[in-house]
Amino acid sequence: MCRIAVLLVLAIQVGSAQAAPVTVKNLRMWQAPDHTRLVFDLSAPVEYDVGVLTGPHRVYLDFPRARLARGLPSIHADGRFVKKVHSGSPRPGVLRVVFTLKMAAEPKVFHLKPNEVYGHRLVMDLRDRVGRENKTIVAAPGGSDNFIVAIDAGHGGEDPGAMGSRRTREKDITLAIARELQRLVGRDPAMQGILTRNNDYYVSLRRRTKIARSAKSNLFVSIHADAFPQRSVRGSSVYTLSTRGASSETARWLSNKENAADLIGGVSLRDKDDTVARVLMDLSMTKSTSDSRELARDILRGLRRVGRVHRNRVEYANFAVLKSPDIPSVLVESAFLSNPREESLLRTGSHRRKVAAAIYEGIRRYYERRHPGARPAVYVVKRGDTLSEIAQQYRISVNTLKKVNNMSSDVVRIGQKLRIPSG
Repeated sequence: MCRIAVLLVLAIQVGSAQAAPVTVKNLRMWQAPDHTRLVFDLSAPVEYDVGVLTGPHRVYLDFPRARLARGLPSIHADGRFVKKVHSGSPRPGVLRVVFTLKMAAEPKVFHLKPNEVYGHRLVMDLRDRVGRENKTIVAAPGGSDNFIVAIDAGHGGEDPGAMGSRRTREKDITLAIARELQRLVGRDPAMQGILTRNNDYYVSLRRRTKIARSAKSNLFVSIHADAFPQRSVRGSSVYTLSTRGASSETARWLSNKENAADLIGGVSLRDKDDTVARVLMDLSMTKSTSDSRELARDILRGLRRVGRVHRNRVEYANFAVLKSPDIPSVLVESAFLSNPREESLLRTGSHRRKVAAAIYEGIRRYYERRHPGARPAVYVVKRGDTLSEIAQQYRISVNTLKKVNNMSSDVVRIGQKLRIPSG
């Protein structure tokens, strides 16, 4: 009898635990150019039903056995889709959250597991119901002579990346360096830089390379700031695609020749037999990986002047963002956020500018090697600039800068164009 009573008590406890409501702690919204991401912070995984209504356009989520910890936060209505949000209860025990929309949208809902920053989450992405997804986020820059550099700020939005001991988020550091690199590339008359994300939102790994391809990019540079369990580990690194990664990517593209069209200099694979298609893809991938290694060496050379490098050679990995068979691609680990000294450096604008300048220097050296007789890089003097600061930014001496530009004094004027020699 005693054992039966204990089992009954356990059954009641288990049943009560299963019936305990899930708490919806918070709601956050991220605006991207082609979609809006809404994230519910939860006390535990939750069941849900999603529905679409018209007149006006609305999307709702029903959560059985769930409750709000507090009122829903106000939603800024300056995005593409969401106009306002409110909650209610269509029937007892069910929490409903309704999003009133500015236009029809297609919802995609999924769970995310806890990570070192967030707990359980439910994500809803809203995209255009007609186009589902814009084919391009970045328009192809004009001018057939432009040398286009796709600059990829790692992580973003709901994906913060690594976190330093001072709560420095990798996604913020990478975006700051990417914007500075775009500024430097944009000042070079031979180049133009595009960003795969220009704000704090999530972009999938494969989509980043699609953005680069849609802009007809000549190079792809992904910027990160790593973390490691040992806080003493430090230094910059530059990665290119591993041989194993290149082989698997070739196979992936060849499995669908329709998707592989126009990847290799405008040559479609749709009308080629398997042997010819594989040879063409192998040639394209071999050329891309060879150029990537060359670019990586040039960037690593520049980073050595900024500080310590983690490895004194180019490293290889199977990162998804490096898998373009038609665009030389590198991934730069600017430093280790897990290292207190390097975290402190990355929190300063001056150091981030040095990292960006080092990457630009490598890109410029790569460009000049392929364009013999190319005009030197040019810096346009802006208000507040000094000759010593410009020289420091590009890691050359003031005397060298003066000699290249035939200057007899250290005085510069706003709008003056200075030629910057490659290192």
